[in-house]
Amino acid sequence: MLFDTHVHLNAEQYNEDLEEVIERAKREGVSYMVVVGFDRPTIQKAMVLAEEYEFIYACVGWHPVDAIDMTDEDLKWIEELASHPKVVAIGEMGLDYHWDKSPKDIQQDVFRKQIRLAKKVKLPIVIHNREATADIVQILQEEGAAEVGGIMHCFSGSPEVAKECLKMNFYISLGGPVTFKNAKKPKEVAAAIPLEKLLIETDCPYLAPHPYRGKRNEPGYVKLVAEQIAEIKGVSFEEVARVTTGNAKKLFDIY
Repeated sequence: MLFDTHVHLNAEQYNEDLEEVIERAKREGVSYMVVVGFDRPTIQKAMVLAEEYEFIYACVGWHPVDAIDMTDEDLKWIEELASHPKVVAIGEMGLDYHWDKSPKDIQQDVFRKQIRLAKKVKLPIVIHNREATADIVQILQEEGAAEVGGIMHCFSGSPEVAKECLKMNFYISLGGPVTFKNAKKPKEVAAAIPLEKLLIETDCPYLAPHPYRGKRNEPGYVKLVAEQIAEIKGVSFEEVARVTTGNAKKLFDIY
């Protein structure tokens, strides 16, 4: 039983064969998925998928790259959706200093507003971080994000940063990069962080694991992430699957 905690099955890359992709994931042992919406169109599609499939849940929020586009009405809409029984988290939110579409101050403001919203609706948060680690950690601390906790999605930082996030009630989620031969940091994090604080994900259609690197990713490939973590930790694949699924169900309050 595997839990892919971060998928984008609402992406156009699956327009032609979504049903087949979902069936392949089920055959690989994926029992749960969370579809992440991060703007109006992707949130709407995430909600449709969560309502259509019993084992698919939704995470709704606003991506930092598009922070400049978010209105007060959008934030209100996300708050309304938070009460839906299949919505299990707010996000993905955070900071992305790689792209320059949204100024840093606007990204930070939208990030803070979403943390406050998550605390209001009592849901965990899913963090997107690109080239902004120090500011992410500072804002999470200042906003008291430990109250709801959440996920450091597709974590690419150091074990030291990961441990700081653990103190704030966050799980560390690893994806395809942990399988890359040259990916030193994710492997170090997989070794250093207790299995009880790890989650697995694909971030599909992006970041496909080895040997599919560079191709379209799928939820079924999360099995390769779990296998790599098992190898690094010297435990069985079954143990990684059992513990990470239990972690996700606990975080998302799925029983």
